Amino acid sequence: MHASVAVHPGYRPGEPGYRRLSVALFAAGLATFALLYSTQPLLPELVEAFDVSPSQSAFTVSLATLGLGIALLIAGPASEVIGRTALMRWSVAATSGIALLCAVAPTWHTLLALRGLQGVAMAGLPAVAMAYLREEVHQDSHARASGLYIAGTAVGGMAGRLIAGGLADLGGWRLAAGGIALVGVMCAAVVWLLLPASQNFHPSPASRRQLLAQTGRVLRDPALLALYGIAATAVGAFVAVYNGAVFRLSGPPYNLSAGAAGLVFTVYLLGSAGSATAGWLADRYGRRTVVPVGCLVTLGGLAITLAAPLPLIVIGLAVMTAGFFAVHGVAGGWVAVRAHAGGGGTGQAASLYLFSFYLGSSVFGGLAGAAWSHGGWGGVALEAGALFLITLVLAVLLRTVPSKVRN
Repeated sequence: MHASVAVHPGYRPGEPGYRRLSVALFAAGLATFALLYSTQPLLPELVEAFDVSPSQSAFTVSLATLGLGIALLIAGPASEVIGRTALMRWSVAATSGIALLCAVAPTWHTLLALRGLQGVAMAGLPAVAMAYLREEVHQDSHARASGLYIAGTAVGGMAGRLIAGGLADLGGWRLAAGGIALVGVMCAAVVWLLLPASQNFHPSPASRRQLLAQTGRVLRDPALLALYGIAATAVGAFVAVYNGAVFRLSGPPYNLSAGAAGLVFTVYLLGSAGSATAGWLADRYGRRTVVPVGCLVTLGGLAITLAAPLPLIVIGLAVMTAGFFAVHGVAGGWVAVRAHAGGGGTGQAASLYLFSFYLGSSVFGGLAGAAWSHGGWGGVALEAGALFLITLVLAVLLRTVPSKVRN
């Protein structure tokens, strides 16, 4: 049995298995980001419904991302023993079930607890998705397949915010939360039906020594350390901008409703396109070239948002979103490839990357509420700009680290 599995070359674009895999992981990524950030467009509504401050309302986002980040440290190593497919399927299903409970949470603290638990349940998907892709997709198409998965997360981020904003206008935040939960349930069904079983996964012995050795290896690689830093700073800036944008657009002089403000998140389509395009460019020109360029695009977009006219704000958010997803799409796939080339531990490396990603989202995204309260949009932009600059420095430093594969 193992001999037949070992020679599987991996799915190629155009093959039925590749199409099933792509659709399933696109749906999984969509559900994860739609549910993870489902409360972001509802922050002003939560302030009124529970009589909390803007900083407190942001806890509904940051607690979910914090729970996810912590659970990733367990889910990644666990996947090396129990496998990828089952963990991803159960993760999406459990996340969607908890989302239904969030919609009927009776108190503020109950909602916060459920959001933290939901973040923990989510960990099974992002912890192993990149490792699964590296194992099951042909090596010539790794970056492209990773870009499609990240594109699903971009569409999820857009769809979640659009649906939540529109439903909030119709029936309040509970209707919005319930609608997003149903989207998650449908995506979970797609994942269960279409996601191909692993062909090239080989369980690692449940040895503490081996797991510690692999974890140590992925913590000593300077390229992986730089990629972890890129994850934390880039997403921290990105979430901070969107947390601040919700309050900026709902107040004067724009005074947009939740539904109207939610339309701004259609710019996530450019994030989807940016991720997929960056994956193709990385296969052709190399990851070391594409990531710094993506960083420069994010900074350019952020600078445009400093303008007052609403159309320029939207354009700036669109440019920044495309740049961010280009960076994240390429960097996320790069982690699994680099770890594999260094001797294994792809699950641990992917988990550490995403732990950094969601820790950055939780900490720096949560600080956006305080930045807004003290400095308005200028304060939020200052925080995000500093983080994006650090991302750029790390991306440039990556170019000096010796390569183990073509990257």
